[in-house]
Amino acid sequence: MSVLKVLSPEKIAALCDTDGEFHLAAKGWTGGFRFEGETESLSLVVKDGHVHAGDPGNGPDVVSIKGPDELWASLLAPVPPRYKNDLWPLVGKGYMALTGSELLFSQYFPALARVVELLRPASGLPAHEVKETLQHGRIDSPVGRYIHLDLEGQDYRVYFEEAGSGIPLILQHTAGCHGSQWRHFFECKEITDHFRLIAYDLPYHGKSLPPVGPQWWTEQYKLRGDFLRSVPVTLAKALNLDKPVFMGCSVGGLLALDLARYHPEEFRAVISVEGVLKTDIPIDNPVITTMWDPRVSNDYKARMMDSLMSPTSPVAYRKETSLMYAAGWPQTFMGDLNYYIEDFDMRTEAKNIDTSKVAVHILNGEYDYTGSIEKGREAHEAIPGSTWLGMDDIGHFGMSENPEKFIEYLLPVLQTVREAGANVAENVSA
Repeated sequence: MSVLKVLSPEKIAALCDTDGEFHLAAKGWTGGFRFEGETESLSLVVKDGHVHAGDPGNGPDVVSIKGPDELWASLLAPVPPRYKNDLWPLVGKGYMALTGSELLFSQYFPALARVVELLRPASGLPAHEVKETLQHGRIDSPVGRYIHLDLEGQDYRVYFEEAGSGIPLILQHTAGCHGSQWRHFFECKEITDHFRLIAYDLPYHGKSLPPVGPQWWTEQYKLRGDFLRSVPVTLAKALNLDKPVFMGCSVGGLLALDLARYHPEEFRAVISVEGVLKTDIPIDNPVITTMWDPRVSNDYKARMMDSLMSPTSPVAYRKETSLMYAAGWPQTFMGDLNYYIEDFDMRTEAKNIDTSKVAVHILNGEYDYTGSIEKGREAHEAIPGSTWLGMDDIGHFGMSENPEKFIEYLLPVLQTVREAGANVAENVSA
């Protein structure tokens, strides 16, 4: 029996109609959708967000997604394999065919993605729930402050949070997001006992508001490498940090390699999380460019991030990670992709990174299809003296989607950084 026929359309319609997440995602939708395999299909009608069994036809408000049975079987498995865990990469990379409007697909992608989860055995993956048993009224460790930085001759008021003591460790968030992604690190004494953590929000992100003066609202925001590199370098100087470590994820992971190449004297080590030599995502892919459409809400971008996470990561942390994306200025994500996709290219420069001046450590998650473990290993092989680690059951956002497991992978790397610092200190004193 086809995996698309395990449950009757009536049963699936009932699951959708009683599911709070689907109901919120499908609000206002009147039309329908069709999932098609090689021999079987599932068709459902949607009326003002409510689902009914039946054929929705082929109207303008209907989305059809067709793919081989093998792909549907992988997608609907209890724990789907990497790169086959979500509709977005399968449709975005053309492994499944989309019939209908890319705009409609983007508008109601969160609803379609939820249907996939409801079709999985036992109505989705195990909850992987986490409980933070903290005392009410407790104040968390980080202290937030603002610092004024001169970046390209303009005053930027940049927000950062810090906690811990020891070796300075600057933390850079992912594209379109902010420093809250690192919140779990601030409460990890195995880290804060040895490192002074400093997590900042890039200008235009989080609490780092745009500069006063330029009419930024009249121009398309595009993140450039020279500006991006200047932020942690200028921040480190302004805070009088002595040879800090830099760690970034995604955009920050590429930035780590950029800093190792062009500012090796400023940092003792860089940790590139999901770092690669070059991303190969076409920025003009319709399912990407619709994020720029004012008719598509931030919910699309947020739910799309779930496709980059491991399905075994705790649901609460995955949703928290997505929430951060939904809360951002819509332009920041697409603008950051200018650096991530168009601007950054380390393919010819990686061999020139001198790891005798700055240590380079690269980590890549199993479920990340943009900063894949294969591409991370390729970057490691291109940078003499670098280290590399592939992380099972981790996706693109290890520090926020599954912090406990990510920290397990990271602690040995931080121990290597500490030991290298101790050896340098011994040589200097000798």
